[in-house]
Amino acid sequence: MTETINEVFKTPHIDRELDLSNTGRGVWLVKVPKYIANKWEKAQGNIEVGKLKISRVPGQRAQVQLSLSEAVLCLKDAGEQNVPKEHRLDVSNVTRQSLGVFSHVIPANTDAVVPESEKLYMEGRIVQKLECRPYADTAYYKLKSESIRKASLPQRQVLQLDRIVPTFKPVSDHKYNIDYLKKKTAEGKKARDDKDAVLNMLFAAFEKHQYYNIKDLQKITRQPIVYLKEILKEVCNYNLKNPHKNMWELKPEYRHYKQDQPAEAKEDKSSSDSD
Repeated sequence: MTETINEVFKTPHIDRELDLSNTGRGVWLVKVPKYIANKWEKAQGNIEVGKLKISRVPGQRAQVQLSLSEAVLCLKDAGEQNVPKEHRLDVSNVTRQSLGVFSHVIPANTDAVVPESEKLYMEGRIVQKLECRPYADTAYYKLKSESIRKASLPQRQVLQLDRIVPTFKPVSDHKYNIDYLKKKTAEGKKARDDKDAVLNMLFAAFEKHQYYNIKDLQKITRQPIVYLKEILKEVCNYNLKNPHKNMWELKPEYRHYKQDQPAEAKEDKSSSDSD
């Protein structure tokens, strides 16, 4: 019982309810270029990544601009091009969709006697979509030209080797083929048996089942397929229609299936024996 209680306490509790206290808060859904997303992923959580500037003109849609911080611009690898600093954000309203932002909070201390429950929150409702676009300046042109150059490079290149590189040599034959050849050699070449012997095997097989396909008959008789078909054409019929399509059965004159005697005949026989 102790183990069961421990397992229950170790299992995290999942709160089925959703916290909707921030449902009325409007949020933006912003799409940024890939190079900005890479910069923000490299940035630490305690630095400023950029600033938004919103300009409102009466009678016109608000203009939004994004300026990346110097700390983010300095986050680049060796040989990486500088990214544009200034960007504009094209704003569009969300009217025919209901979109929201949700968060899932996992408790940090799961070893407590009474573990905290996981929480689901709705952070807000998306009211506007913004698409971040860079200004067509010199830095942007250099960035695009570099990305085009990298995309045009062939993925495979021919290199001259100055030393011997240990590589795996191609296999001349696979293990499956080798095993199959050994099995075939051990079984030997299928030789033609006497016709009467083959017929006896066929008649014995057809006493068990009425219909066979050619593969099963070949396994039973272990005869070459051409020789087996010659014998089958003499004593069997090949069905071309359903429900036994592509199967062989004995011709009527060769059929000797064992049939159960009728119940009445059995009763007559028993009565005569009693008399």
